[in-house]
Amino acid sequence: MARKSDSIWHRGFTSWLARLFYRQSQQGWRFNGRVLVVKSTSQGGADAFSKQDNLYTLCVKGIEDGVKVEENIINSSISRVLSASQDWTEILKAAHNPDLQVVISNTTEVGIVLSEDKITDNPPQSYPGKLLAFLHERYKAFNGSEESGMVIVPTELISDNADKLKEILLKLSVQNKLSWDFEQWLKTSNHFCKTLVDRIVPGKLPATQQTSIQEQLGYEDELMIMAEPFRLWAIESANPRVKEILSFEQADKGVFIVPSINKFKELKLRLLNGTHTLSCGLAILSGFNTVKEAMADEVFAKYVSNLMQQEIAHSLENDDITYQDAIDFASSVIDRFSNPSLEHQWQAITLNFTSKMQMRNMPLIRKYYSQKNEVPPLIALGLSAYIIFMNTTKDGANYVANVNGKTYPVQDEFAEILYTYWQNPETAIDNILGDRRLWDKNLNNYPGFNAAIKNYVDLLQNTGAKETLSNLHTERTI
Repeated sequence: MARKSDSIWHRGFTSWLARLFYRQSQQGWRFNGRVLVVKSTSQGGADAFSKQDNLYTLCVKGIEDGVKVEENIINSSISRVLSASQDWTEILKAAHNPDLQVVISNTTEVGIVLSEDKITDNPPQSYPGKLLAFLHERYKAFNGSEESGMVIVPTELISDNADKLKEILLKLSVQNKLSWDFEQWLKTSNHFCKTLVDRIVPGKLPATQQTSIQEQLGYEDELMIMAEPFRLWAIESANPRVKEILSFEQADKGVFIVPSINKFKELKLRLLNGTHTLSCGLAILSGFNTVKEAMADEVFAKYVSNLMQQEIAHSLENDDITYQDAIDFASSVIDRFSNPSLEHQWQAITLNFTSKMQMRNMPLIRKYYSQKNEVPPLIALGLSAYIIFMNTTKDGANYVANVNGKTYPVQDEFAEILYTYWQNPETAIDNILGDRRLWDKNLNNYPGFNAAIKNYVDLLQNTGAKETLSNLHTERTI
């Protein structure tokens, strides 16, 4: 297996793979490979890995299935670490290895782009250029045999990542005037698998924690990093050969090789991201700075739980997603939000607040009304808190939210629109809910929605967020 880049996230991810490989070797499963890491950037070299014999420690810290987890895993899956800028000839030699079957990449969202790369460059500048040069070398080494094709698994967080990568490779092939036979081999013998990956890897531990763990383990580790217990790797393929090669699916409950990854994308978008967005305004109005701080509050945690279980989960039910699927995923979200080792700031979640609210949560409101034709109260409360937060003041050309004596810089492309509406508080809510530039439709047209938002805004402004949540807890026995 080859892995392109050495991001902090990928180190947390690869260390998890190492454990999958180990489990498989213990249970006699087919996959028993190691990882060749290719550092694709000029930042840093392979020296740090070489000094530690390519070993490093992953500290898994958090909550899983409601239970606190603290585990230190030594990653021994890496065979070599090569630098694209310094070891390009050696990297191309690896293309001749018949045991190499999988390429995994994580070059960030801007890594999968079309360039003017030539595969004869030493090395090509872009990741697609490097990959095309590598694949062309492999094609020549094995005379274009079907068996020499690879399973290519991009983990970049862009929609249809594998399709976009394949499209760029084919265009680069034309630009480089490569043969028709190679293009056919690239199309038919290689398997490009769309993926969704999810795991928070904050990276290096605070110095005091690292020192404490090193004393406990009895060794120093310059490459030690931390990750949460949760892991999700959904890989899209219905091809039997892909499932055979990626047989580590059997080794962990977080790996899925399925004909479509849309189910996992929807669960993550609505339950994880959507809940973050709906809870954010309420958390800030309640005076919480971090997600873990809010989840330590029993009433707030109950709101988050019931928001997912009572409203979002039902709105997700379809031919692919069962209510139980949604409930199971919601449970993992509660664990992740409650992780005492993560310092996730609510202020960071306010970035592009309006567009996030529109993309993640407007479809939930539409689906809820189609099912019940009534106000989803917990979603409405979260939206009301957002509306209050977006009642900003101007600081030069910038907009600032003022909450409980604290100021929050607002980075939102629609801040000016909401600022303008709030200049007339009497009509602000009507105008905000009715503006199709903000939402996919006029929200005032949903029966009872306007009145519910106005009621919640009044309660939040005059009673306070904590008191409103506490009263909601009492009224609904949530």
